Amino acid sequence: MFQPRIPVNPLPTGIVTPLVQPAVIADIAPRHTDHAAACNHHHAPTPAPVPAPSSAVRLTPAGLALVVVGGVLVVGAVLVSMLLAVAVSTASVAVCAVVLRSLLNGQQRRR
Repeated sequence: MFQPRIPVNPLPTGIVTPLVQPAVIADIAPRHTDHAAACNHHHAPTPAPVPAPSSAVRLTPAGLALVVVGGVLVVGAVLVSMLLAVAVSTASVAVCAVVLRSLLNGQQRRR
């Protein structure tokens, strides 16, 4: 599913070449035989397998506190900006209402 797929392109001759899939070998472990026990040579010991590095992020308590404080600051900034947007919108609507009221009052006095 995550392997790239190469599209099948037709050749100028009209022959279509199919995509070649590599064969999967299920058993790749070496097989041990009894003749290895009869070997009298000195062999180096096999190295211990190295553990694969984990991709998980590990946070120290100070790092966790820093992430929490950063999250609180971001959420606070978003909330303050939303509150500021509501206040500016409310003020502009109030100014429009005052201007309309003064215009309507001016027209009624002229009659």
